[in-house]
Amino acid sequence: MAVEPKVLVAGVVSLARQWRALGLSLWLTGCTLAGAVDVPTPASATTPKTQTEAARMRCTTQDWALWAEFLKFFVTTDGRVIYSFPPKADSVSEGQSYAMFFALIANDQANFEKIWRWTVRNMFANDLDTRLPAWLWGQAEDGSWKVLDGHSASDSDVWIAYLLLEAGRLWQRPDYTAEGNKVLATIEKYLILDLPEFGKMLSSGRVSFVEPDDIWRLNPSYLPIPLLRRLAEHRPGGPWTAIAQNTPRLLSATSPKGFAADWVSYQRPPEGRARFAIDELGADKGSYDAIRVYLWAGMTAKDDPLAAEVLKTIPGMLAYIRANRQPPEYVLVTTGVVSGQAPFGFSAAVLPYLKALGATQLFEEQAQRARRLQVASASDRMMFPVRPPYYDYALSLFAFGWTEGRYQFLKNGQAKFKWEKSCSYAAAR
Repeated sequence: MAVEPKVLVAGVVSLARQWRALGLSLWLTGCTLAGAVDVPTPASATTPKTQTEAARMRCTTQDWALWAEFLKFFVTTDGRVIYSFPPKADSVSEGQSYAMFFALIANDQANFEKIWRWTVRNMFANDLDTRLPAWLWGQAEDGSWKVLDGHSASDSDVWIAYLLLEAGRLWQRPDYTAEGNKVLATIEKYLILDLPEFGKMLSSGRVSFVEPDDIWRLNPSYLPIPLLRRLAEHRPGGPWTAIAQNTPRLLSATSPKGFAADWVSYQRPPEGRARFAIDELGADKGSYDAIRVYLWAGMTAKDDPLAAEVLKTIPGMLAYIRANRQPPEYVLVTTGVVSGQAPFGFSAAVLPYLKALGATQLFEEQAQRARRLQVASASDRMMFPVRPPYYDYALSLFAFGWTEGRYQFLKNGQAKFKWEKSCSYAAAR
């Protein structure tokens, strides 16, 4: 059964009414003011006036109700993505990069620009030549709003480089292409590992993920094959083809029961061969990080040989859903023991995975569960939850955007969007 947008929209609208009753709109206005006092928006944040501006203006934002709701509840007027509810109300580089992708799916150039410029000012400190974005920004103990942790997270770093290159290509924005090249150069300078007896791999961040006793901490969900393919095409002499080819090897070595782990480590003991292990940072779990492994695997182009290789490493999720009619919230990856009830974002996230495996009935069931729980969540949110719904919404935007045919990834990693077919700007390229 196809996803019914009207049902999904009804749930989102219902949730919106609940949050309006709580005064969330007023709170977001306050967050906007708090986030805007640091640095004024520079003149460069406006769309350049070029000979293609008329065509660009005709290339209008696509109607996407779920994106509109995401903007309303999680994005401030100056482009900051709210990751968590008060009293923290912080922002992370992941949220900024994901929102940029959703704006690209919707052909929403204005919000892409706004979100990106906020990220440059606040997470890059206006320095794209030497910095990667700080992963955490929010309110400090003294009440000021600023970077709370300057370390980068490579999943966001790679997404940002990819999205700037794609936006530059699709919207004919050489400034985005140039900025994407700067981010990519910094990634290649600081985040590429050459693991002994294994090969090239992407570090999880610029610092703090390499121990002095030869332990490298890695996150399997930071390795979407389409993004690695696109960067490899853009930089054929770079490390990206090797990293892509090594990704199924990493998953195979760290998914003993067919479930992806949140965090893994590569260790070189004083004696013996180097090996992968489940890292203590993830406490043997596959959960809120690892759910993205299934999402990326399902969206990888079918004609990419790595798609089948990755899917082959994580059959545990399919078997579990077949037996239990829903994904688990937590799984101990070394034993396969599960616990918790997955939120609606998890059911959304596995939709591309189930579709890629031809599990049509399970796909339909999880689509229905995701919509049903999203609707039900409205009546359950009379108080702010411990885990904010931002992540469920983000996973849903990725998954439903893909299942609704709004975008797909090609074999070379480029993104292909529905709006390209009818957009006058796309026809003018």
